Amino acid sequence: MPQHPFPDGAVDWSGDNPGIYLKDSAEGPFKSLMVWFRIAWSPFGKGHAVVLFEDPSSTAGWPTVANFCVSDNEPLARYLVENFCKRFGVFRDAKAFGPLQYLPMTAHAAGGDNLRSSSVSVTAPGLQLELLWGQLGKPFAADVLPDMTATGEHEMYSVFVESAEASITVNGRQLPGHPFPRPFMGRTASSAFLAFSETWITA
Repeated sequence: MPQHPFPDGAVDWSGDNPGIYLKDSAEGPFKSLMVWFRIAWSPFGKGHAVVLFEDPSSTAGWPTVANFCVSDNEPLARYLVENFCKRFGVFRDAKAFGPLQYLPMTAHAAGGDNLRSSSVSVTAPGLQLELLWGQLGKPFAADVLPDMTATGEHEMYSVFVESAEASITVNGRQLPGHPFPRPFMGRTASSAFLAFSETWITA
C-alpha cells in the first residue's frame, strides 16, 4: 500500500480501545476477555461500550455469568461488536456472542495517570464494573496494514501501552486470572494493554 500523509480510505471510527485478557497460566486458554471502547468519532456518533466475557465459551447471560455489553450508545455498540469485536483474534470463536445482552450504561469514569496506572469504572442497573491496568510500560506506536489487522479490510493506527498487572472486578468480585505475554503483530506483548488514538480506516 502506498504510504502518504492522507490515506484514501474512509475513517470507520477513532478513539481509545484498551483491553484485558486473563488466563490462569501462560500455556492455558484465555478465561476472561474484556475490551473497552471510548469512541470520539464514528458513523453512529461518539460513545462508550464495554464488552466483557467472564466465560467466552458460555451461552449463559447476565446475571448467571458476567457476559454482556454495556454502552451509552447501543447502535454504536452493536456496530462495534458486529464489525470489529467479533473479528478480534481472541474473541473470534466466542460462543458468548450468541446470547449477548446489551445493557444501558448509567455512568462511567476514568482514573489513573496513564503513566503508572489506568482505570475505568462502569455502572449499569444492578452492575458495577471496575477495570484496572497497572505496572504500565513504555508506549509504542503502530501503523498496521490490512494483512495484519483483525478485519483484514482496514489499516489501523494506534499507540499501545502494555500492562503487566490488570484486573476485572464485577460487583466486588474479582475475576480470576492474570495477563500474560502473547504474540502481537510480529512481537510479544502483554494481554492487558491500553490503546490510545486508535483509528480504523477502510483500505
